[in-house]
Amino acid sequence: MTDTTKGFTLTRNYDATPEQIWQAWTDPDQAAQWWHPAGLSTPRDSVSIDARVGGLYTYTMVDDASGEEYPTGGEYREVVPNEKLVFTWGDPSGDPDDAMLVTVSIEPLGELTRLVFDLRGADGMRGDDSFYDGWDGALDELAQLLGQTPVAG
Repeated sequence: MTDTTKGFTLTRNYDATPEQIWQAWTDPDQAAQWWHPAGLSTPRDSVSIDARVGGLYTYTMVDDASGEEYPTGGEYREVVPNEKLVFTWGDPSGDPDDAMLVTVSIEPLGELTRLVFDLRGADGMRGDDSFYDGWDGALDELAQLLGQTPVAG
């Protein structure tokens, strides 16, 4: 089972609607544009999303310099359109019960929308060059997809 005592939370405010943020998480064309930190890319043909409880998703990040590939995927555990996604995250060939667990909450704040990203199952902190920095960078890529710079939450 996933160790839920380990983890971290990232919060961002975007000048976008909850629906726009939801689409970025659930539309394969959009996900391919930001499901990676800077220096990596996600080929569109590697992205598959079935955003329903029990549905699976997969994608492969590719290191732009070395070509090294990072296959990633998981299973959706909770899906509340425009509000919340809960899914396992890790090696798509691994045991989903041992995978990290991600909760994405989307909350309207008037003109802005708050996105809270919570990962459980691994430690992370700024400068770790791993999970924290990777997701922090991916959320920067999401801001670019939405045509903006995120406002700290």
